[in-house]
Amino acid sequence: MMTYIYITIFIFGTLIGSFLNCLIYRLENKKSFVFGRSICPKCKHKIAWYDLIPIFSFIFLKARCRYCKKIISWQYPIVELTTGLLFLSIINYQLSIKIDLSFIIYHLAFLFFVFSSMLAIFIYDLKHFIIPDKIIYPLTAITLFYSIISYQLSVISYMLAGIGACLFFLAIYSISKGKWLGFGDVKLVLFLGIFLGWPNIILSLFLSFIIGAIIGVGLIAFKGKGLKSQVPFAPFLLIGTFIAFFWGNEIISWYLNLLKY
Repeated sequence: MMTYIYITIFIFGTLIGSFLNCLIYRLENKKSFVFGRSICPKCKHKIAWYDLIPIFSFIFLKARCRYCKKIISWQYPIVELTTGLLFLSIINYQLSIKIDLSFIIYHLAFLFFVFSSMLAIFIYDLKHFIIPDKIIYPLTAITLFYSIISYQLSVISYMLAGIGACLFFLAIYSISKGKWLGFGDVKLVLFLGIFLGWPNIILSLFLSFIIGAIIGVGLIAFKGKGLKSQVPFAPFLLIGTFIAFFWGNEIISWYLNLLKY
């Protein structure tokens, strides 16, 4: 039974990943992601349904468009596979903790929506150095609404976590005049604080700066990038959030126990 559930969730995740690829492409080209058939980005030919099967179509077509024979970006299968694995991680995490069964259905739907949106932001910012308002605004609003109906009185701590993180990044943005990070990052951490709450938002930001510093040094050392080279920060924030969400409590407990000695 559990194997069937995991397989179903993974397939569902890859389908959502396929939609995310469509969303990213249409946001890039300022097209509606609700209406219209999928097309090849190179030759603009409409794509048949059997060429839209997540992961498998990419393999069967040997990474080339059926019509123009030009190479299909590896972004497509990577996003589809990543979304499937993310959904498996989410359901596995939820099943590992005690949670009311009547609550788990819409909680899973919320988490699937949140992590799908974060993955779309991750890819979009990595490619274009922009966090789309069409993703971050609905994501923040829905997360705030969900926090209000789910956490009730404790929602204040989640809101304060979001506002605190937002003010901290706003200060960095103002001091650097936008050179160290973009205003999109300020909006992103507002959502992250509301989503993670206290103290996981602190862990998320700490990990983001550490990961960003390591990657930055690596780029300078191996790719010859200078200190003024532009590097998107949202992917680091989202990696830190992923770690904090799944292993935040364990990491914080480990650190607090370490301080006792």
